This record gives sequence, structure tokens and C-alpha cells, in this order.
Amino acid sequence: MTEEGGMNTINFRSVLKINGLILLISASSFLLCIPVALIYSEPVSPFLLAFITAFIPGSLLYFLINSPLHQKLTSREGYLSVTLGWFILGISGTFPYAYSHEIKGFVNMLFESVSGYTTTGSSMLTDVESLSKSILFWRSLTHWVGGIGIILLVIIVLPSLKVGGYSLFSLESSLKEKILPRTKSIAITILMIYLLLTAVLVILLTAGGMNLFDSICHSFGTIATGGFSTKNTGISGYSPYIQYVLGIFMFLSAASFVIFYFLMKRNFVRVKANEELWFYFFFTTTAVVSVTMILYTGTEMHFEEAFRHAFFQVTSTISTTGFATVDYNTWPQAALVMIFLLMFAGGSTGSTTGGIKMARHLIALKNLRNVTVRLQHPSAVVPVKLNGQVIPDNINSLMTVFIQLYIIIFIAGMFIILFSGIPVIEAAGASVSALSCVGPGFGASGNMGNYAHFNSVAKMTMVILMIIGRLEIFTIFALFTRAFWKK
Repeated sequence: MTEEGGMNTINFRSVLKINGLILLISASSFLLCIPVALIYSEPVSPFLLAFITAFIPGSLLYFLINSPLHQKLTSREGYLSVTLGWFILGISGTFPYAYSHEIKGFVNMLFESVSGYTTTGSSMLTDVESLSKSILFWRSLTHWVGGIGIILLVIIVLPSLKVGGYSLFSLESSLKEKILPRTKSIAITILMIYLLLTAVLVILLTAGGMNLFDSICHSFGTIATGGFSTKNTGISGYSPYIQYVLGIFMFLSAASFVIFYFLMKRNFVRVKANEELWFYFFFTTTAVVSVTMILYTGTEMHFEEAFRHAFFQVTSTISTTGFATVDYNTWPQAALVMIFLLMFAGGSTGSTTGGIKMARHLIALKNLRNVTVRLQHPSAVVPVKLNGQVIPDNINSLMTVFIQLYIIIFIAGMFIILFSGIPVIEAAGASVSALSCVGPGFGASGNMGNYAHFNSVAKMTMVILMIIGRLEIFTIFALFTRAFWKK
């Protein structure tokens, strides 16, 4: 996208106005917790104070800055707005924790807030059930709000800004032609799909005996692929029915919301033609079968139990949700290695999942196949295609760079956490878990543990990794280049 009118300066007024709007959205979400506080006879003051704290600066930025939001943003303003927006969301999310005094220490509050909004689901709480119901509701709501924010960002905002190669697969050209003139109607349709999935899951969970409050909180965490639970034991205390229902919805939530959009529009041809969807289905099935066989042959579990735990934990990891039915630290080494590798996988593009994402793995495999073809036929020209469309060379190389950067950032994060005094296995688990927005790691911070024993350096490293992973690296990296700030 060309910078408008030959001007190369960043319009900071637009950036601040957008972040004013983000603060207003944050402020209004605090009000949703007040009915919960009233139902359970808990104080409403933490949410009223949080509302005022976010509403005043939000109003000043949004209403006093004279800059129309409908004018086209340059890509640099887009990068800056999106990155600043996530930091502002993370900080504003700490307000209810601060005013309720239920979480102590700014680093801990920020960790829980960023983990919520980025739909990571890592927690530093040792006793989740000791929190008041309204704060538990707020904690799960950050997942749900962050999740819909990510979808709208990836499907609508970033492709139109041409940010970080999203324009490749967030929307195929067929959808883009339909979407860009009608961005608002697309956003409303996707929001309706998101609400519908949440409502259906709440009904299915309550039908299975989970109380309404827990059903709503777990539905927020599932549809947003977040992973905050209202129970210290996660999902392990619930019936096999509830575990299967959550497993299926985690799988669905890690598929692209573009697929749901096509299904609603009855455009089955486009669903059938979506290579990423079928690759995701095949990849997950293979992983579930492999882990089931490892558990069935290597533990005392009977077949249904081995399959259920494998299905749940594999889907939980690939979808980067992070819910737990069983402590996978007790599994055979082969299964643990698989879980570690699956943390890098990620779901589909245009979903709320973190990780590298299925489309990138698919493109990497197609590049690998092309190399073998060229070895046999050196002069052959073999374009890389996705969904029947040729991927331009610059976008193709961007995919490769992304995967390389992902590995480098994971290693850097691991070493920082390691040098802060965390054991190596835990440091590796925490780094990939934060970067991929999965949630649980290994050892004491495994899927039945928490990050309470991490020091401030390790926690802040994870906070930064969560935001880098959530913004898919390029968006945040652009801010650290000289060219970005040059006139």
C-alpha cells in the first residue's frame, strides 16, 4: 500500500484515536462483569473503578482527536496501532485485578491479563478456585474478547493493510473481492458465527451437567482457544461426555473462521477447495492416532481412555487452547516429545489459534517437494500453489523467513528464561508455550501446574513472547527497523 499523498510521516493522531477506541471497548467489557458480581453478591467497585480508569483516557483520545477513522491507514500506522493496541489491552486488563486486590503484584496481574487477551491461557495462580466469581468471569472474558479481536484483525484489518503476508491466505482473492466493499457486514457475520458457537457450546456443557457459570467460562476459553479454567484440576474432574464435547469444539475453533463464513453462505465448493482445512484435519488425525497408540501400548490405560486423553490433549495443544484432562508429564517420553513438537504447530489461519499455522507448514512441505522435483528435473519450473492459486515468490520466501524467525525467537526466549534460573525443560516448554499461545509448559508449569514459581524476568519474557506470537512476529518486528521511522 503506498503512503498517501506522498507523505511519509506517521499520522500519530490516527494511531492515538484507534487506541482511544480500544480503551473504550475495554472499558465497556468491564461493565459485563457487574451483573455477575451482583448475582453472587460480590463487590461491583473493582469493575466500576476499572471502567472509569479506562473510559476517561479512552474518551479523551477518541473524541478530542480530530482525525477521521474511515480514512485509509498507511501500513506503518497499521503496524503501530495494532502493536500499541495489544499493549494497551494488556495493561487495561489488569485494572479489575488491581482494584479487587485478588492478584498481587503488577507483573502477576500483567501476566494474567496478557495471557487472557492473547488467548494463551498460561496462569500464575496456584488456587484458581479461591478467586471471586466475578473476577473468574473477567479472566475468561479476556479470552473471548481477545479471540474475536484476533479474528477480525487477521481476516479484515491486516489483509487490507497488507501486513506481514496476511494478504496471502487470510482471505483468498474470491473472498477479498466480496469482503472489502462490505467489511462491516463481514465483521457482523463473523461475530454472529462466534456468538453462535459459544452459545451452542454453553448449551451442550450445561446439558452434560456442568453448571451455567462454569459452562460460560469454559465456552469463552474454548471458542477463543484460550484455556483458562475455573477449576484447579482443569477438565479432569468432568465426565467423558464433557471432555469429548470440549475436544470437538477446540478442533472446530482452530479451523479458519473463513470456512464457517463459507458454510453460512452455503459456498461448499470453496470449503472443499480449502487445502489448509484438509491438511489440518489430516495432521490432527495422524497426531491423535499416534499418541493413542503410544498411550495404549505404553501405559495401563484401556483403549477408550487412551483415545479420549490423546484426542483431548492433542487437540488442546494443536488448537493452542491448553485445557487438561490428565497430567501429560506422567506420559511415556515419546508422547511428551510429540506434545512438545505439536506446540509449534498451531491451527488454521483466520482462527484464534497461535503457533506457526497449518498453511505455513503446508507451503513449507510444497517447497520441499519442489526441491526434490528440481533435483530430478533441474530446468523444471514448478510454482507453489495454495487452493489452486500460485503463491508469489515474495510471499513464499516470507513464509520461510517466518518459520526461521519463529525458531530463533523460541531459542532466545528459552535461554532468557533458563538464565533467570528456570530448569532447561521448563524453560523450553515455557518459551514455545508463550510464543505459540498454548498456555501450559512442562514440569511444574505443565498442564496441571502453573507459573507461580517463575521469577519476574521469566514472567515478563513470557509476556513479550505472548504478544510477539499473537502479532505473528512481523507486525512487531517492523517497529524495530530503521526504515519504519524514517521520513
